[in-house]
Amino acid sequence: MAATSRNDDDDMISGINVTPLVDITLVLLIIFMVTAKIIVSQSLPLDLPKAAQGQEVQLVFGLELHANGDTFADGKKLAGEDAILPIAREALAKNPELRAVIRADTTVPHGRVIRALDLLKQAGVSKIAFGVT
Repeated sequence: MAATSRNDDDDMISGINVTPLVDITLVLLIIFMVTAKIIVSQSLPLDLPKAAQGQEVQLVFGLELHANGDTFADGKKLAGEDAILPIAREALAKNPELRAVIRADTTVPHGRVIRALDLLKQAGVSKIAFGVT
């Protein structure tokens, strides 16, 4: 019995090679998974209040930093940034569950925002958020 050798180049293709299709599908799947993770991680973490049966009133200490150097606490203009500390302590004494929200103009230097954050922490405010529009 003699073995016959065939030349595979001359035969017709009898099936479709699906390996490149599977490769492209897996690459697209990985790209979608990575971009979905990036899109989800770009959101800001929020400390949202929990819903209860009755209405719960939460006091929010609003701190605004304007581009011209003015600082406002609960809508009242402060003499300077050092005035944040006693006003925050007074508000915290009225409500131990006080939440502070810092709203800073986009042109306010980073150092001013960090200084306001430090003063709120020195006053004992532990729940601090940043307000965005």
